[in-house]
Order: sequence, then C-alpha cells, then structure tokens
Amino acid sequence: MNAAHKHKANILKALGHPIRFCIVEGLLAGEQNVGTMTHCTSVPQPTVSQHLNVLKAAGILKAERIGNEMHYSVCSAEARKIAAALK
Repeated sequence: MNAAHKHKANILKALGHPIRFCIVEGLLAGEQNVGTMTHCTSVPQPTVSQHLNVLKAAGILKAERIGNEMHYSVCSAEARKIAAALK
C-alpha cells in the first residue's frame, strides 16, 4: 500500500457519512457559508462545523474568510468526481 492508496481511502472515509456527502454535494454548485449549509442539511451549526473539519482534514474542502464569515468550497478533484458520479 502506498501514499496514494491512503489518500484515496481517506477521501472515501470522509465522504462515507451522509451529512458530509450532503455538504460536498451542495458545495459542488459553489461556495457556501456555514449558515447556508445548516439550513440545507437541517443539522445544527456545531454539527455542521464538526463535519466541515473532517472534510478539511481530508483535503476535500478549503475555507476562505469573507468578512465575518467562513466560506467553504470543494478543492479535491477526486471528491468532485465521486460526488458527481453518485448524483
């Protein structure tokens, strides 16, 4: 097993939770802030934030501060392909 296999497994593991997959699928349309994701997923803000941290740690998302808000977007080509294939 090499580093590429571990990287792919980490992406699949991160996308394996329904809430995280929902977040990534929603972000395929464009960047969003936590408030928008909270509304779309019907999950409390602290829960969304925890899932965002998992996705960021896996290298799937990137965050950018705009004013007082953090905006998230998908930065992993692999995650985009997986989410698009399962749509």
